[in-house]
Amino acid sequence: MSKQTIAEVKQALQTLHDSNSPLLLELSQDPRKGVQNALQQWQRREERYQQALAAFHQRFKFEKQYWQQGCQYVAGMDEVGRGPLAGPVVTCAVILSPEFDLIGVTDSKQLTRHEREHLYLQIVNEAVEVSIAVNNSQKIDQLNIYAATQDAMMTSVRQLHHQPEHLIVDAVPLPALDIPQTTLIKGDQKSISVAAASIVAKEYRDHLMRDYDQVYPGYDFAENMGYGTKKHLAGLRELGATPIHRRSFNPVPEYLK
Repeated sequence: MSKQTIAEVKQALQTLHDSNSPLLLELSQDPRKGVQNALQQWQRREERYQQALAAFHQRFKFEKQYWQQGCQYVAGMDEVGRGPLAGPVVTCAVILSPEFDLIGVTDSKQLTRHEREHLYLQIVNEAVEVSIAVNNSQKIDQLNIYAATQDAMMTSVRQLHHQPEHLIVDAVPLPALDIPQTTLIKGDQKSISVAAASIVAKEYRDHLMRDYDQVYPGYDFAENMGYGTKKHLAGLRELGATPIHRRSFNPVPEYLK
C-alpha cells in the first residue's frame, strides 16, 4: 500500500466499512502523515456511518414487526402542506421491502433540499410502490384541512396496486379505512417507510409550488411553498389572493378581490 499515492489511499477508504479489514492494519503502519490523516478521517466518517446505520435499523422496527407477523405489504404514510396559506395538501403512501437500504432516509425536515431531491429519486426507484394524492385549496376550503388531509391519505392508499395489510401513519388516524394501522406522533422520525413517504410528499409538493411561482409571481412561492412568510404576506397585500390561496385560512379573506 505504501506505493500508492495519498489520493489513492483516500479513494480506497471511501467505501470501506469493514473495521477488520487488513487494509486498516497496513495503513496504520504507513509512516506518511497524509496516510495517517486519511485514516483518522476514515475513522471519524465510519463512526458517523455506524451511528446512522444503527438509527436506520431502529427506525425499521415497526416494519420488521409487522413483516414477522405475516404482513407482506406495510405502507408508511405522511402528509405535507397542512399549514400553508396557499397550495394543496399532498399525501404519500410508500411500501418498502426488507431489502430497502437507504440509510439516509429520515424526517424530511432534517434534510437539505439537495439531500431530499437525491433521496426522492432513490426511494421512487427502490420502493415496492409509491402512491401520491393531492387535494387542492378548493377541496381544503370545502372539507377543512384535517378532513382534506384524511381524504387525500385514503386516496393514496386506495390507489396502491399492492394493498397493504398494515398502515403506519404519521399523526392522522384513518378510521374509515378497514386496514389495521399504527398511528405515530412524529412518525417520520420513528419509521423508515413514513420517513420515505414524508420525503416523497415534500419533494412533490415543493415542485408544485415552484411551478405555481411561475404562474403566480410576486408571492415567493418557490421559497416559502405557500407558508405565511413576510414576502408572501406582502404579495397578498399588494396583489390580492390567487386561485390557489385557501379562503378558509386567515388572513387570506382580507385580500379577496
